[in-house]
Amino acid sequence: PIDVQPVIMAGGSGTRLWPLSRAGYPKQFLVLTDSEQTLFQEAVLRLHRIASADITVSAPLTVTNDEHRFLVLDQLRELKQPAGRVLLEPSGRNTAPALTLAALEAMQGGRDPVLMVTPADQTASQQAAFTAALQQAARQAQQGRIAILGITPDRPETGYGYIKSTPTPADAAVVARFVEKPDAATARKYLEEGGYHWNSGIFVLKASVWLAALE
Repeated sequence: PIDVQPVIMAGGSGTRLWPLSRAGYPKQFLVLTDSEQTLFQEAVLRLHRIASADITVSAPLTVTNDEHRFLVLDQLRELKQPAGRVLLEPSGRNTAPALTLAALEAMQGGRDPVLMVTPADQTASQQAAFTAALQQAARQAQQGRIAILGITPDRPETGYGYIKSTPTPADAAVVARFVEKPDAATARKYLEEGGYHWNSGIFVLKASVWLAALE
């Protein structure tokens, strides 16, 4: 079976949702949906659900910082599931260094798992479709590819990065390029042209593939 290691990025400060969310208690640790779980707990459970006949899922690897370590541990304990491991960044340096810490940790003991990397502050309304997409991404990643989940845009949003893809006969499109957050006119053009997705920030790739790419 495919060895999947969930990696939850929980180091954000959540300042954009102030005053509900603040530095000491950022939004990923708040309950903001109809479920009884926080966004962070939802992320852990979503990745746990992708286990199938050909996919085994390990306890999560959470990347956070010293300030939030006890929030993370308390909320993992509430789920009554194996808490996994928690990596503390000495200072926040965004996705690439955090993912590198996770990859190095995940390869301890001779493993080379598929890393399923997700932000801790998202929500997914269509659980079955989300699970199927992640399972498909894990199978792509097992073959040495880097998979990323794109979200079909329904409005000319300027707050997200975009992915331009080229259609292929296979069950996954090929990324042509990544585009930074556009202005309103460019976002409208992307929507009219088609072939663009919002960048979800969810990456699926083997630990060794990431370290080689970084090299």
